[in-house]
Amino acid sequence: MGLFGRKRAKDETERPVAETGADGIPASLPSDAEATAATVAESDDWEPETPFSRLRGPFDRAEVTRDDTRVELGSLWVAITDGVQVALQVDESTQTPVGIQLSLGTSGAYLQAYAAPRTEGIWPEIRTEVAQSVVAAGGRAELVSGPLGKELRLHQRGGVPIRLLGVDGPRWFLRALVTGPAAVDEQAGDALIEVIRKTVVDRGTQAMAPREQLPLRLPQADGPEAARPDASPGGEPTPAGFDDLQPFERGPEITEVH
Repeated sequence: MGLFGRKRAKDETERPVAETGADGIPASLPSDAEATAATVAESDDWEPETPFSRLRGPFDRAEVTRDDTRVELGSLWVAITDGVQVALQVDESTQTPVGIQLSLGTSGAYLQAYAAPRTEGIWPEIRTEVAQSVVAAGGRAELVSGPLGKELRLHQRGGVPIRLLGVDGPRWFLRALVTGPAAVDEQAGDALIEVIRKTVVDRGTQAMAPREQLPLRLPQADGPEAARPDASPGGEPTPAGFDDLQPFERGPEITEVH
């Protein structure tokens, strides 16, 4: 199921996905076929109680000074944090790094970054597309206010709960999929969210199409052992439903390397 599809035509019907009610509880998405085919208006006038500011991260490469507190993995620099394991995931057929897996106990977060237009962010339209796909498949999606701004709480039919976080930066978009206890208990995910917040995106200067994934690479020879693919955490396999959220229809299948 490719949930991050191509951008829909502007003349399609626009309709809000979900808003918080008077009691502060987010409403579930409508489940009828007509509603799931609609898109969220680009104006997206729903505002969280506490507006998100990127002043405390995630950061752009131009906003930080290189130091030894982060491991540099190409377009993403990940903070080294006690208790949080970092592993690259690769395309099994090409051995090309395609994502970063953070693990904290039985919770995890999967990070990827993408090119975005210079003039506007892409998170509003992406979360709309994902929500519609989940609802159309019989699941539920809620738009809520989280520590990194607006996020989706996804409950896929027959799958595991997932928190989908997104942050727009200068010509880039950072996406994080949170699973395990951290997907339903914010306190259980505090340490993972802090690593995501401290992440640096190195967009580079090359021309790239919007939604094209920013490249990752293996760490340097002197990088932390925890970030090497051959030191990636073991444990349970990727949970059911996790691979369904791979971005864009052209994305590769993901396999963790041990």
